[in-house]
Amino acid sequence: MTHFVYRTHYEGPLGKRVRRLPDATVLDWFRRGWRTVVDDPAGDARAWVAAELGGDVYGLSTIFEDAREHRLPAPRSWRDLADMLPEHLYHEGDLLVDEHSVRVHTDDDEVELPYFFFDDTLAARHPERVAYLLHDGWPLPDDTREGGGTGAGTTRDPDAGPDADAPHGPDAVATHAVLLTFYDSESICWQPPFSFPGVRLPALAAHLRATAEDLTEWPHELLVLRALVAPGDDDLGPALRRCNHWPSYDGELPPELLGEHAPAHAFALGRLEESASGGDLGGGRDPSRTLLECGAHLAQMSIHLDGHFGHQQWFVFDDVWAGRHGDLAASLLRYATDWDPFGPEED
Repeated sequence: MTHFVYRTHYEGPLGKRVRRLPDATVLDWFRRGWRTVVDDPAGDARAWVAAELGGDVYGLSTIFEDAREHRLPAPRSWRDLADMLPEHLYHEGDLLVDEHSVRVHTDDDEVELPYFFFDDTLAARHPERVAYLLHDGWPLPDDTREGGGTGAGTTRDPDAGPDADAPHGPDAVATHAVLLTFYDSESICWQPPFSFPGVRLPALAAHLRATAEDLTEWPHELLVLRALVAPGDDDLGPALRRCNHWPSYDGELPPELLGEHAPAHAFALGRLEESASGGDLGGGRDPSRTLLECGAHLAQMSIHLDGHFGHQQWFVFDDVWAGRHGDLAASLLRYATDWDPFGPEED
């Protein structure tokens, strides 16, 4: 079986499209396209691609259109395909081809739109790369319980800050925030994951209220979340619901969000009241379309922020959830870091 994944902000709560294809190899799918489109005078390349892959894929049909125009023979090997695609496939960024995959990084002048074909062999070889890539549908699974997972039995004062002596590595006590957000054409992997070492998710609300960290490097979304955590909140759920109505995450950062928690919280509530009195948030944004799940060790929100580009995704999880869903956690962290799921690991 061959897998296709399209990272497209235009589609769905997770901002991606996932398809399973019957072809044994990626090469077989392209060869089937040759038989169906290139060798048939009535074949419609764009319509065939859309029917195969659940909708249009920016620039992909050009390989078949060029093949017909230039009477290119069907590729007989992946090396033939690797020779053809750079010249005959429209793309704006990187194009990587090997025996088991085709990976394309392109854009439509508005946002980045990477897409990937890869076979079962590559997927089986790298479950820690593809688990989130192939996850289709909302929400992510969450079967964690208090005391379960990696590091079970470790308890901390919920009002304490990060533990400087917390272990480091894949089993370290920590909470990770993966924010798949964008506000301009640099829309993929521009915001790396953010971590709170020594803090698990049940203690994060209290940590956000009490932190004395330098906030200047925090993502805008986390500063808003921190400010919207109320004094009595024991988890992130109420603050995430407030975030759903925050007027805008784009533009200049209000300096009031960088202060101590009490004044930052008062400022943020005032902004929410002003926004509510104005009614429509603008841009086709619809808070009723936002999806939110908040468990003990995984909080996830697909926030609807634009009528055209749709949803953006926030995932906040700790080592307990990651211990139960290791491949999913690892692949989600990579998804936020590198457009190419199968590239070399960074040092």
